[in-house]
Amino acid sequence: MMQGRYFTLILAVVTFVVTCICLHLLTELSQLDGARLKLERAVSRLQEEQLPMSSRQLSSSDEQEGPQFGDDDTIVIYNRVPKTGSTTLAGIMYALCSINKYFVIHIGMFHSAKTIALSDQMRFINNITTWQEKKPALYHGHMAFIDYSKFGVKKKPLYINLVRNPLDRLVSYYYFTRNGDDIRPTKERMKERTRETFDECVERDGEDCDPVNLWLQIPYFCGHISECWVPGSDWALNKAKQNVLHHYLLVGVTEELEDYILVLETVLPRFFRGASHLYRTGNSHLRKTAQKVPPKPETISKIHESPIWQMENDFYEFVREHFHYIKEQLFEMDDFGQLREKAHRFQYEKIRPS
Repeated sequence: MMQGRYFTLILAVVTFVVTCICLHLLTELSQLDGARLKLERAVSRLQEEQLPMSSRQLSSSDEQEGPQFGDDDTIVIYNRVPKTGSTTLAGIMYALCSINKYFVIHIGMFHSAKTIALSDQMRFINNITTWQEKKPALYHGHMAFIDYSKFGVKKKPLYINLVRNPLDRLVSYYYFTRNGDDIRPTKERMKERTRETFDECVERDGEDCDPVNLWLQIPYFCGHISECWVPGSDWALNKAKQNVLHHYLLVGVTEELEDYILVLETVLPRFFRGASHLYRTGNSHLRKTAQKVPPKPETISKIHESPIWQMENDFYEFVREHFHYIKEQLFEMDDFGQLREKAHRFQYEKIRPS
């Protein structure tokens, strides 16, 4: 009898000890599983920090902290073509920089130069890539494209730009040099006293309206190679197209500026969050050339005969078609006739080790 009671007591003690051990192990496993989840989240955050800002919109924006100065090293370069609406876009950049926490830096070009020497190119790329105190940053200025891949840069800047119907751009520039604009109407322009219309200039084959002056957008995208600046160069046209495809994140057209701003905001929210609202509500100023006279049909026909216009227009149509493709891939029309971003077409899966 005593032996049976002793055995029962031993069994009860062993059962109690085993139960405690199991409960302890279950608690430890639970804590380890929680630690694993925290570690996975931390790894995901570290991986996300290595992605461009435009690729981070996989989770709700409400779950993400607001941007801060210095939280990434992204550099955007807007090598703006004159008279393409660049002042309006630059104004939006300055209006948003304090809100979205990035720096805007203007590239001043001496004596209206469009290119810089190789040594200056090297200095410039070294400056913008090592200037940690001014990151993230958006640089803008009237400067031709620079191919940073040949300088051994590990992380190349993101290029953006706008192009405009080439004849409209030339006419706008023609009257701008004479009549100014609505931003600084009292500033004296270099040809203010020349009141000849664009039509009259074309009729007499004047220098200021010579189709050679159309040769500007192609060189800006072609770059710092001498052939880029030879009017009518087929090589320059093809090089400019290749640069648009391989080196520019986004190139839009002035005639669709609102859509371009919307695409920028969607693709680069780190810099352009709020840009569409700013533009639509009229809080960004659209610069307008004063006293611009539309050219007559016979003037347009004469300009269209020029091989230079034909090449510049070829480039413009190429950019516009590519921009439309990007826009169609990105957006769909909602029931109210507004553009809406399409659902994501990818997801992460089969991650190993888990």
